[in-house]
Amino acid sequence: MKQFRDKVAVITGAASGIGLAMAERCAQEGMKVVLSGINYDNLVRAAEALQPTGAELYCVQADVSKQADIDALAQETLSAFGAVDLLVNNAGVAAGSSIWETTLADWQWVIDVNLWGTIYSLHTFVPIMLTQGTPAHIINICSTAGLVPYHPLAPYQVTKHAVLALSENLYHSMAQRKARIGVTVVCPGFVRTQIADAERNRPADLDDVTVLSEAMRTQFQRAVAAGIAPEAVSDAAFDAMQRGQFYVLTHPEYGAEVEKRMNAILQQR
Repeated sequence: MKQFRDKVAVITGAASGIGLAMAERCAQEGMKVVLSGINYDNLVRAAEALQPTGAELYCVQADVSKQADIDALAQETLSAFGAVDLLVNNAGVAAGSSIWETTLADWQWVIDVNLWGTIYSLHTFVPIMLTQGTPAHIINICSTAGLVPYHPLAPYQVTKHAVLALSENLYHSMAQRKARIGVTVVCPGFVRTQIADAERNRPADLDDVTVLSEAMRTQFQRAVAAGIAPEAVSDAAFDAMQRGQFYVLTHPEYGAEVEKRMNAILQQR
């Protein structure tokens, strides 16, 4: 997809961070933007911040971990704008610790949002895009955690590896069908977002939180605060979409770790 003006973008987790940066870039490109998120008031504030762009904006409250919410998001988008040209699966949370120290509630929450949220979205929106038959694109926001051999938050790494696999499968599925749907998977390192405060949107029935050491929590928060700007991720994603590029790594310094994992696989170590 190379032409963006008047096209329709749907973005999950659009109230802040990478999602908001993607929404701003879409608005600047003259697209009609559907901002989706779990907190409606935050979506409205995000839309107000984007009003100077003059773009058509529409807010839809949706919990990506619920298929009914994703189905409703699709229907509201079609009712408002009549099409879906760009889908950005961005909503995500981080929690947990080692595999055995992570509470089952943390495992369920992270899998529900990061993995099932992406599955639900693709299951609902891909058929719509295929039926349209027009050039379209899907951007899955993943993480370097989906590429490296180790990440201290086990549920996060597991789900991001899964999102990478979903994206690769989707890319090849679209190619086999000669569909006019491009796919890009973005794997950033630390970005200045609110992911360190993801607990604010945690379901009440999954309140058994993994207890982290103060040192580990502080280290995570500092790493996020020192990360790149969300706009750098959105710009990289748009550039890749225009070039038809699949993999996007915004932090080349992680390349050595990725190479180490790939070599270990190939050498069967």
